[in-house]
Amino acid sequence: MADEQEQQITTNVVEEPLDLVRLSLDEKIYVKMRNERELKGRLHAYDQHLNMILSDAEETVTTIEIDDETYEEIYKTTKRNIPMLFVRGDGVILISPPTRGV
Repeated sequence: MADEQEQQITTNVVEEPLDLVRLSLDEKIYVKMRNERELKGRLHAYDQHLNMILSDAEETVTTIEIDDETYEEIYKTTKRNIPMLFVRGDGVILISPPTRGV
């Protein structure tokens, strides 16, 4: 019975897609961007275009290079830490809220 009440409360709180993002304010989130970029950071603000302000952000960029001799794909990742970051919403593909304990 408690599970039904929790489900009803969650259903009532999340009515639109941006409500899920709202619930992630001041939480760590994962953002997948265009051009093989990924961000992890604490969400401080966002708008309807998914422009976001992240703090303590870690950017991971994956590049694919092709070996000239073997023609094999070589994946390289580069990481950097950014204390405060503005993310433009038109580059966002996916936002994942933090996972909650079961």
